[in-house]
Amino acid sequence: MSAPKVLFGFHAVGVRLKTAPASILELYVDPTRRDARMRQFVERAKEAGLRLLDADGMRLAKLCGSHGHQGVVARVQALDQAHSLDDLLDGLEQAGKVPLLLVLDGVTDPHNLGACLRVADGAGAHAVIAPKDHAVGLNATVAKVASGAAETMPYFMVTNLARTLGELKERNIWVVGTSDDAPKTLYQMDFKGPTALVLGAEGDGMRQLTRKTCDELVSIPMQGAVESLNVSVASGVCLYEALRQRT
Repeated sequence: MSAPKVLFGFHAVGVRLKTAPASILELYVDPTRRDARMRQFVERAKEAGLRLLDADGMRLAKLCGSHGHQGVVARVQALDQAHSLDDLLDGLEQAGKVPLLLVLDGVTDPHNLGACLRVADGAGAHAVIAPKDHAVGLNATVAKVASGAAETMPYFMVTNLARTLGELKERNIWVVGTSDDAPKTLYQMDFKGPTALVLGAEGDGMRQLTRKTCDELVSIPMQGAVESLNVSVASGVCLYEALRQRT
């Protein structure tokens, strides 16, 4: 079993409280903070059967190594996640779920990755995939920006992205890349079936081999003066269109 870890802030701790309250070993709150947000949080924690431990701001900062704790720190048991992408896809197949995956090629900014994880979680994607040599890992900045989604969204870093995309295609997952010069728009695409959406970094976009491996390319219609969107915004546009079609 993995060693316990520390989460802090309303978003990160709140997500754990919502998704796996039994995994929270200790929950510390600042008793001097009595605003509505804290009162609501405390009420939710008590409804989940958790005992709250009082701790002042300095002790909370020592517990989590940050002064940005917002008066909430939790010591939690690490959650079990699928050990590999294959395990996750096998589980989805057994559960009769239609895969929706986000693939990021060349996203190295932790703020962008954190925002992508957050929007992927919100849209109900099943995993985010990135290459090991052209991506950022799950660091503290990613976790903070992700607002709890780094805890809930499986993130797989693969050795060879093109090969992984090929393996997805063997599982009948349609690989759809985004490109400014694609003839078909996002809204002309059917996302109801098993889908992997591939987005590249701002500026450079997808690498050439990644682009060639895609089954199809689509563009996001741009009506104003700017030529492209931030990758996390583009991820949100694409994933929520898929969610709209599926629901």
